[in-house]
Amino acid sequence: MRTPGHDKGSVDPPNDHAAPARKGARSLHSYDEAVAWLGEQTNVERSRPENLGADVFKLERMHALAEALGHPERSFKSVHVAGSKGKGSVCEMTASCLEACGYTTGLYTSPHLVDMRERVRINQRRIEPGDFLDLLKRVAGAADAVARKHGHATFFELVTALAFCHFAEQAVDVAVIEVGLGGRLDATNVIRPEVAALAAIQLEHTQLLGGTLELIAREKAGIMKPGVPCVTFPQSDAGVNEVFRQTAEATRCPLITLGKDVEFTHRFEATPDLGPHVRVSLSSPRSAYEHLPVPLKGLHQAHNCGLALAILDQLRARGLAAPERQVAQGLARTPNHGRMEVVSRAPMVMIDGAHNPESVYNLIQAVGAYVKPDSTVVIFGCAADKDVPRMLQKLARGADKIIFTRSAGSGRAAEPKDLQRRFAELTGKQMQCAPGVAEALRIAQSAAHRDDLILVTGSFYVAGEAKRLFAPKAGAAVIEPRPAGRHAARP
Repeated sequence: MRTPGHDKGSVDPPNDHAAPARKGARSLHSYDEAVAWLGEQTNVERSRPENLGADVFKLERMHALAEALGHPERSFKSVHVAGSKGKGSVCEMTASCLEACGYTTGLYTSPHLVDMRERVRINQRRIEPGDFLDLLKRVAGAADAVARKHGHATFFELVTALAFCHFAEQAVDVAVIEVGLGGRLDATNVIRPEVAALAAIQLEHTQLLGGTLELIAREKAGIMKPGVPCVTFPQSDAGVNEVFRQTAEATRCPLITLGKDVEFTHRFEATPDLGPHVRVSLSSPRSAYEHLPVPLKGLHQAHNCGLALAILDQLRARGLAAPERQVAQGLARTPNHGRMEVVSRAPMVMIDGAHNPESVYNLIQAVGAYVKPDSTVVIFGCAADKDVPRMLQKLARGADKIIFTRSAGSGRAAEPKDLQRRFAELTGKQMQCAPGVAEALRIAQSAAHRDDLILVTGSFYVAGEAKRLFAPKAGAAVIEPRPAGRHAARP
């Protein structure tokens, strides 16, 4: 991972000087205060790469923090999932299946849509606010103890350590852990999992991970460990596949590829009971998962579901039970948080966290296959450091009208007027800007008819703000879901 002022692969020297003091967490008295305090810490998710210091990515600091906390990550079995796109879906499906198989299952994902507690769940139940506060105080105290030598822990390191402590305290049987960024130097990479998985590799965070698919793949493959099986599927880029092969060989990591080392097939079909959907099959000497419906929409989810099944197959090899019937039940119960999630109807309002060209393309294809609206009004906002031109090219194929906006809390957000200018160079479709997501939704709802679709996408932060408006934590929705018939269908 590239850090400012450092060559790729370099190790930061120990900090022998005391880190500047920061406000202590011990004085916090509520969950809201805890969230606010975390918001003051260095947050890679919401910062522009050029604003990050050279000591942000230091895996030795996370090792020291885990040691100071008594290594909670060693008290439970785990699954580790990396990738540019799809890793969250893999984690959701895997965790749902493990829960259906009778295991108390922890799930750690990022980012969150509405509430930070979404990141830390056990059997799909979010951590309680009081537990979050208490654990944050403990983790922050340990972080202060290691700050003199290693510098201050980041937002992600603190929340990751908090999740490990929660899973340890609640004695989960297994935890499914999603990598935050990259893999090799990610805070989650202090675990030694039972199984690892690598989802789709795409160009992302190029200022931090490298400017080619091969460099990015090398960072993601950094979660491979000796003797720990790693499952993946054939990537579209041959260089990525070769990086995976070389890294697996160098680390003595058994690499299992769908369609090569385990049998895997998928097909798209439509039935009266399920409508359009994808079915997958995976078989090995241990498992026979046959013709299972993929719970998340989109043909691209077939490989993500295949990875989840391959993870379960490898867990069976390590003594965990994952019977076919329970796995099928678990898949069917998988939540679709931020993945073509419908938050209102008539007109339908759908949110999706698509945040790179490939995921935008997959989203537009899936909308055409599954939803088929009369017209699509897209609300779009993305990070400035993404591949904006290609994202807009893909978006132009599926948007009848587009409203550009930005997330209120992201320092990485692209300016709506800049997005509008770039989009105007591609197409003459209707477009306008809105200063925030709430205003964009009001504009879209005033223009949309009953059988239209309002699609909010471009980042998890934009999608999350939209979801928060329809389903706030308390009180009436800021934007009321419209009842059927509010608009007459177009003639």
